[in-house]
Order: sequence, then C-alpha cells, then structure tokens
Amino acid sequence: MFASILIIIFSLALLAYWFRYSCLLLLRNAEAEAPANLDRRFSFNNVRERLETQPELDPLHQALTRDYEMLVYLLEHATGLELKSFENRLLVLDYRVMQWQYQLTRTVAQEKARMALQEMASVIGVLAGKLNQRAAANTAE
Repeated sequence: MFASILIIIFSLALLAYWFRYSCLLLLRNAEAEAPANLDRRFSFNNVRERLETQPELDPLHQALTRDYEMLVYLLEHATGLELKSFENRLLVLDYRVMQWQYQLTRTVAQEKARMALQEMASVIGVLAGKLNQRAAANTAE
C-alpha cells in the first residue's frame, strides 16, 4: 500500500516537472522565432513593460484577461484560424495554471505573482503571433 502511494506521488511530481519544463521550452523557442512586429490590438507587450515598475498588479491581470478572452473569441469565431496542436493546448493550460498561481500569490508573494503575469503575457504573445501567422497564410492563399 505504501509503495503504491509513493509511486503515485513520484509519478505526479514527474508529470508536473515535465509539464513546466515543456511549457517553458515552448515559450522560449516560440519567442525566439517570433516576428519583430507587435500586434497593437493586444496589451500583453504593455503589460510586460509595466510589470517592472507598476506596484499594483490587478490592472495588469485584467488587461491580460481581456487579451486572453479576445484571443479565445477570435479562435472560436474565425474560420481557418484554429490552433489545435498539442503544443498550443499545453500553452493554454499553462496560462490557466499561471492564473491560479497569480490568484494564490498576489497578496502573499508579489514577486511570484509578477512571474506568473510575465508568463501569462508570454503565452498570449506566442498564441497571438501564431494566430497572426495563420491569418497571413490564409489571406495569401
């Protein structure tokens, strides 16, 4: 009985480690390949800049939430812009995990909350960049 519980706990820890490592690797690779032009409809770049100096984090979180909702709306209602790859689903799940982390740490550990917002902004930036690439490819056809 004890061995089974220990194996389950160890397996869950390895799964969590794999998930975090995969998400960080996807973000790092996608940001390195990202085009230099910035999409002005989203505010994630503004949030990244203001994370360093702004003491109040809730307005930044609200801006990222609006960006995420706009991105989800575009993905659901625009034909031919689906981003249903496994990597994109991992990034969306990472965004949601970072939302939970932000909610848990925003009052207790502000630095962890800033890191969560930074990663949320990165996820939105990567997904918005992929959406722009898909839209450009669809208009070129």
